[in-house]
Amino acid sequence: MNLSILPQWTLRRRALLPVVQGGMGVGISAHRLAGSVAALGALGTISSVDLRHHHPDLLEQTAGCRDAEQLNRANLVALDREIGHALALAGGRGAIAVNVMKAVAAQADYVRQACASGAHAIVMGAGLPLDLPELTRDFPDVALIPVLSDARGVGIVVKKWLRRQRLPDAIIIEHPRHAGGHLGATRNEEIADPRFDFARVLEEIPALLRGLGLEAEQIPLIVAGGVHRHDQVRELLGMGAAAVQVGTPFAVTTEGDAHPEFKRVLAEARPEDIVTFMSVAGLPARAVLTPWLRNYLRREKALQSHAKSDPRRCVQGLNCLTVCGLRDGVAGAGQFCIDTRLAYALQGDVKKGLFFRGSEPLPFGRAIRPVAELLDYLLKGIMPVGAA
Repeated sequence: MNLSILPQWTLRRRALLPVVQGGMGVGISAHRLAGSVAALGALGTISSVDLRHHHPDLLEQTAGCRDAEQLNRANLVALDREIGHALALAGGRGAIAVNVMKAVAAQADYVRQACASGAHAIVMGAGLPLDLPELTRDFPDVALIPVLSDARGVGIVVKKWLRRQRLPDAIIIEHPRHAGGHLGATRNEEIADPRFDFARVLEEIPALLRGLGLEAEQIPLIVAGGVHRHDQVRELLGMGAAAVQVGTPFAVTTEGDAHPEFKRVLAEARPEDIVTFMSVAGLPARAVLTPWLRNYLRREKALQSHAKSDPRRCVQGLNCLTVCGLRDGVAGAGQFCIDTRLAYALQGDVKKGLFFRGSEPLPFGRAIRPVAELLDYLLKGIMPVGAA
């Protein structure tokens, strides 16, 4: 079955459809979504963060636990299981990537576990992944895909990796004006900076690569953030992108790993319900203005004025982030436990959860449709009956 009228791209000798499913945590993109995407010939992505929430036995083992090492071991077991299930579901088609946030304290453990468990690629953002080649040196066949937002960041990473005789197998260029979750800017004011515009980066990065003595085609570029229409996909591929990455539209598919209420909240969000704010990692983030987030933003300045460094403020003892506004007393960052709030969202708890979401409309409006139909629309422009 031909799922695309658009050209495929190649990742480590794997021919893939030019739509990549973005990684979304906590647990929003786990094995069911990633495996379903891969089974249709595309790149599916598991988010590595706190996957134990999909495994009742691991949750039971860690109930009330505040031992970071024990919690980390449970999450590594969960990651191994999720990769195995995704590979089985994919049946040898497409590819399975694991997204690991550079900002996560256990990022090295997650990278090594993902490689050992058979993931085809590691995707790393939320910071410059300068040491990723070193972390994966025992797994030379695993593709490495950094997530960046502008030509400057690409230059820093590529130059550093060249000294280790390694190149990225692809680069995801994520536009902070449109993406959901943590954004590739340091301040809210930077989100609309023209340096992030796709037309600009798709010109600047090939020129940068040629200046380093490389062929521009050696590193496929995947653009991410706000992609939700077939004509956008065609336009971006025509501008030189090898593929596009899509997050929120995949999160609300039938196969999405989150609770149905999570999907409803994202699908029904109006433009005025989607806001940017400073997250605990000290980065801008974009999410739906749910009751919890509205209440938090009302209290944000007061909470930040009382920020203090205290390890006991880490709600679960997970110490998930290398820098946490709540735990470390960073006044300019968020003052809440992000893992707890994202776990509530995964469970569909609208009153307590933090629901990350991109800024743009969804292809099928409020309708929850299968992954195959989403790919069919993005790649061929075919809108299923009753979907919009």
